Amino acid sequence: MRHITKEFLTDRSTPDSFRFSMSCSECGKEWNSNPVTFSKAGVEPATEGKRIIFETLYQREKEAALERAVEEASNAFNQCPICKRLVCDYCFLICDDLDLCISCATRLQEKGEPVMQYA
Repeated sequence: MRHITKEFLTDRSTPDSFRFSMSCSECGKEWNSNPVTFSKAGVEPATEGKRIIFETLYQREKEAALERAVEEASNAFNQCPICKRLVCDYCFLICDDLDLCISCATRLQEKGEPVMQYA
């Protein structure tokens, strides 16, 4: 079951590339998707017709990049089964009985190791 949807991501796109971000509910650290370059970046439309085509193409490519960003974010965030918050892999603990965010693990006196260690 996917817990991350498009609504969780913040649009950081520019006219030349698509990028999205999301913040951890625990530590606040911002995660950014891999940038995707617009296929017509830097190309000026020669006619009004081409401008309309480029705008439509931009929206299609942006939507595809957003879908990829949702998949990327799903690999970087986990939903705590207790508080339901989305937290990064550094703030989500693998515990003996049930994996939890750091706050819930602390409150429930559970020990665990983060999914990912800070380097």
